[in-house]
Amino acid sequence: MNSPSFSPRAHAMRVLAVIVAIAIASALAACTLSRPAVAKRTFLLEPTPPPMASVQKLASVRVGLVNVAAPYRGKAFVYRQGEIKFEADYYNEFFVAPTAMLSETTARALTAANVFRRVIPPGATDAGDFVLDGFASEFYVDLREAGKAVAVVAITYYLLPANSTLPTVIWSREYQQRIPVAEATADGFARAWNTALGAILADLARDLAAAELPK
Repeated sequence: MNSPSFSPRAHAMRVLAVIVAIAIASALAACTLSRPAVAKRTFLLEPTPPPMASVQKLASVRVGLVNVAAPYRGKAFVYRQGEIKFEADYYNEFFVAPTAMLSETTARALTAANVFRRVIPPGATDAGDFVLDGFASEFYVDLREAGKAVAVVAITYYLLPANSTLPTVIWSREYQQRIPVAEATADGFARAWNTALGAILADLARDLAAAELPK
């Protein structure tokens, strides 16, 4: 004789509910495990080398660091959505941090342009005759105007004597490029940044070649 509080039908329904819940959880877990994870994509800027200078300076230059403003210092692509709204892209990023990338790219550009007798890359121990440092104050994609994305790069370069006891800037120039993005994708953003950086480095090489530097 069954207990008055026990109902075979209710018990069967509870067991069935548990079985259904386990089956649904197992199916969801299987879907999650079978779904491919979204992989990060990495990009490295390698702009076209600038034209060679017509006259080479006899001095040597050591490229220091092109430091980057804090909002753009990480590897993630940065998008400007509004006047004070910015967003970092977790899935698309630079292969190396922007400071290292811009510093090394600057050294390669000056070497290709043959502006100085010798270009010493970042991290080398040779002091050289001059030191070229830089600061990138802007490095983002401007998305504030719908359908008109723009890659923005702004870098100020500073040239100093290498062996001076009191470092004094003897030459400085700010460069900014705003390049319209042909295709609003990560590839399109990277290509526009590449174009912007190439234009800045070409202007840098040209201006340094024309600069009157102390002997």
